[in-house]
Formats: sequence, C-alpha cells, structure tokens
Amino acid sequence: MRTTTRRALAAVTSLLVLTGCALSNSSDDAGEDSTKVVVATHDSWNMSKQVLRRFTEETGYEVTVQPSGDAGALTNKLVLTKDSPVADVVYGIDNTFASRAVDEGVLVDHAPSDDPGGEFEPQDATAAEQLTPVDYSDVCVNIDDTWFARNDVPPPTSFDDLADARYRGLFVTPAPSTSSPGLAFLAATVAYYGEDGWADYWQRLVDNDVKITSGWSDAYQVDFTQGGGSGDRPIVLSYASSPPFTVDDTGEPTTSALLDTCFRQVEYAGVLAGAANPEGARAFVDFMAGREFQEALPDNMYVYPVDPDAALPAAWAEYAVPADDPASLPESVIAAHRAEWLETWADVTS
Repeated sequence: MRTTTRRALAAVTSLLVLTGCALSNSSDDAGEDSTKVVVATHDSWNMSKQVLRRFTEETGYEVTVQPSGDAGALTNKLVLTKDSPVADVVYGIDNTFASRAVDEGVLVDHAPSDDPGGEFEPQDATAAEQLTPVDYSDVCVNIDDTWFARNDVPPPTSFDDLADARYRGLFVTPAPSTSSPGLAFLAATVAYYGEDGWADYWQRLVDNDVKITSGWSDAYQVDFTQGGGSGDRPIVLSYASSPPFTVDDTGEPTTSALLDTCFRQVEYAGVLAGAANPEGARAFVDFMAGREFQEALPDNMYVYPVDPDAALPAAWAEYAVPADDPASLPESVIAAHRAEWLETWADVTS
C-alpha cells in the first residue's frame, strides 16, 4: 500500500461507498464546477461519506472520486493525461511510483502548513515539495496460524523459509507486474538479497511452487486458507494490518504477519499540474493531512496514518503492529530499475 494496493479488507473497498456528499465516479463534472474537487485515486479508495461531508462543511468543496486501478495504473493514467488532467488532486501514488510522477511533470508544488508526516516524505527534494505523505502500509508475508497448528508444521519466519522444501506449494503472491503490493514484495527481495541475488531467490520460489496471481484480491480472498473461500495456501503476501481483520470468536486473530519480510509502502497526495480547481485541490491535500482524516484511515482504508498522534483502533494497537525495521529502497533507485527488475522477474517466472 495502493494495489493497493487494499485490504479484506479490500473486499470492502470495492464497494466504494460514495453516495452522499455529492460523490461520483464520473469525470463529467471535472473542471465544470468550481465547488467540486476531482480526486484521482486507486480502486481501494473507501473513505467514509461522513468524513468527506466534514470537508465540504469546512471548505464548501464537494468531492468527486475517480478510481483508476492500482498505484501503477493510476500513475500511468496521470502521465498519459498530463496535458489535459482528468482531476484536480491525486491520492494513492506510492513510493514505488513517486519518482515517475515527479519526473513526468504531473504535479505542482504544495505542502500543508501543518504536515504530520515528515518522516515519510520522499527522499528526493523535488518530490518532497510536490507529494504529501498521507498513510503507510507494511507489505508483509502473512500466515494462517490455525493451518500450521492443525498440521503440526512449524510456521515460516523469513524470506529464506518461503523457498524451503517444507513450504513447497504453500505460498501465493500477486505479481509485481500487475499489483502494487506485488511490486513492493519484489522491491523487498531486491533490498534483502541485493542486485546480484534477488533473481536467484525468485528462481528458488518458482522451484518451490509459488503461485502468482494478478492481484492481491485473488491471492488473499481466493487462494489463502483464511481468505473466506476454499483456498489451499496458508502463506500469502498481504499487510501487517491484515491480522486484525481475522479475529475469531476467541477474540484473537487467526493469522499473523511475518514482520521480517516487510516492505514499507507510503502513499502520497498531490496537486495536479493544470488542475481546474487548484484551490480545492490544495484544500483537500491539507484535509488529508489533518487529524480527522488521519484517524479515519485504519477503519476505512486499512492503512496506518502518518500522523504519529492519530488514535488507532484498539485491534490495530494490539494486532497490527508495524515492522520495526522494514525493507526500503530510495524512490530514485526504484524508478531507475523498475522496468529492468520486472523484465528479469518475468524471465525467471515464465
């Protein structure tokens, strides 16, 4: 997190409860009404209409939402339409695609006067002027604790374990070519094994019968044994925030996240160059950095707020602890090597 980029979490997001507060998924109103703010975002957008109504009450602007796939598809769309922008503001560009949006001139400078997410700002100075951190997610391997207990199999704890013969045919992950969390996992393997070792690691995963799906929903909701369907794989790529959504009648989650396999995914908001309503766009970026929006993120978007003082739901505080030392790579490194990594990954997994 954007693919998602999100969360069972993301089955809820697909409903896109955008009634009330004059919300719409249509672009017909873009630029035609100065009281509207058009927000380009990913398909996992699911902020409550109550929170958005508060924005309207405070500013007079109404929100129109345009979902555009995962973080990668969203960024691509903004680049292709930058000469005639389809929205005023973007939310959901993440740190695996931030450099591309900045380099392509999609955004203009804007930073909220009260920005609580300083530690999550892009490392690139230009990107830091244009992109405001809104939330973050730790993309991690998750396991079905009940499956491992029932089958008397010691659960995996590391990247290396996933390629161990004991876990052959048990792991499912979305593809980095079609999924934002999948790309985050690929980046995590690059960060962990290095440029000279990550492709060999993926070959080991392939040899150990890893299953690769097009997106997070297929991996988690269909193939994962705790996804609600008839899945047969007890190891899945998901988020550190996933376990609270598997709490059963005992009051305990049935899954856990392997915090030594995490990659930190940060999502940003920014004002689009050529926006029809730049004032409204700036106002909405500021609102997303504010306490009310920040505290609504976990229950609505299933992500962590960047505001360290924002209150978390009780289950999150207990069961959705973020990683102490997640893998990370500079945005510039990801931008420079993304295409090369994906080409190599495709060769290894084909």
